Amino acid sequence: MTKRRLIFLGFVVPVLALLSLLAWASIRSGGQPGSLGVNHEFGEIEISRGAAPQFSLDLFQGGSLELSHLYGKIVFLDFWASWCPPCRQEAPDLVEVYLEYQDRPVEFVGVDIWDDRDAAMDYLTLFGIPYPNGRDEDGTLAIDYGVRGIPEKFFIGPNGSVLKKFVGPISGADLRQVLDDLLLQHAAQLRTD
Repeated sequence: MTKRRLIFLGFVVPVLALLSLLAWASIRSGGQPGSLGVNHEFGEIEISRGAAPQFSLDLFQGGSLELSHLYGKIVFLDFWASWCPPCRQEAPDLVEVYLEYQDRPVEFVGVDIWDDRDAAMDYLTLFGIPYPNGRDEDGTLAIDYGVRGIPEKFFIGPNGSVLKKFVGPISGADLRQVLDDLLLQHAAQLRTD
């Protein structure tokens, strides 16, 4: 074999092997970003409070939802995907707490990201999710909110300001505690106004 052929094989074979491995990984994951964007541990993230980015979300159930139409309520904004194990873990708790709080000034909004539309619809049906959900088709909403992984959730105050941010799967008990605290703060604010 000539030196040129050995150099060629020494370069081409590893490159082809790498490309094959990447193609195999992409096929196996369905093109999803994998575990790099999955938040497995629950925790609060420090934020600087400010106005929540406005949005209009086309809903899976039909119609659309605008954040500004929810002013006066505490909004629980949840970013999720059907293929995300922690999202699946927390889904039953989210449904349970939503049903408990639906007669209070609270609204849940789910935002499906990095997902296939049909898989997302199956997820909503599987878990019987009754609150409004839509798909962030181009990722603009996730970018506007600084989402780095899923699940991530934001609590938006009645005046439209971001109050809290959490990552990872939230338990029903933790979600109730946050909502109760925010509802008490909101009631106190109404009494002083």
